[in-house]
Amino acid sequence: MNYGAVMSWPQISAAEAARALRDTGAVYLDVRTLEEFELGHVLGAYHVPWLIAGEPNAEFTSIVLGAFGREQSLIVGCQSGQRSGPACAALLSAGAAHVSEQHGGYGGKRDAFGRVVEAGWERAGLPVATHALPGHSYRDLRALALGS
Repeated sequence: MNYGAVMSWPQISAAEAARALRDTGAVYLDVRTLEEFELGHVLGAYHVPWLIAGEPNAEFTSIVLGAFGREQSLIVGCQSGQRSGPACAALLSAGAAHVSEQHGGYGGKRDAFGRVVEAGWERAGLPVATHALPGHSYRDLRALALGS
């Protein structure tokens, strides 16, 4: 399903995302793979991958909404902005009320030649980590939301 063609959501820069996390109680939802997440992620990010083995994660919206509810402000990000859009659309379709996309993701948006045209979280010099905080990992969120 092409969610982006039927709905829209706020797109914010890495700096705007950092301000929202600091000032509004929003949470950052990283939708990259486990391997990408472990190489580096937004400090304090929660992790629920959009894709598992190259296919959309069938439990994605159940886990996110089960862990955070429909009213929590979520900032969704991936590596460069390709997975976060479909993840935002799925969350909104499932009833999430406050979803924004961190445009450029963790690594930055690139042009057709691989040049960074919009700094992502890491290149913007914002705080990063390589280990999930307790309760922030995919395993923890899945267990919380689905009881498994």
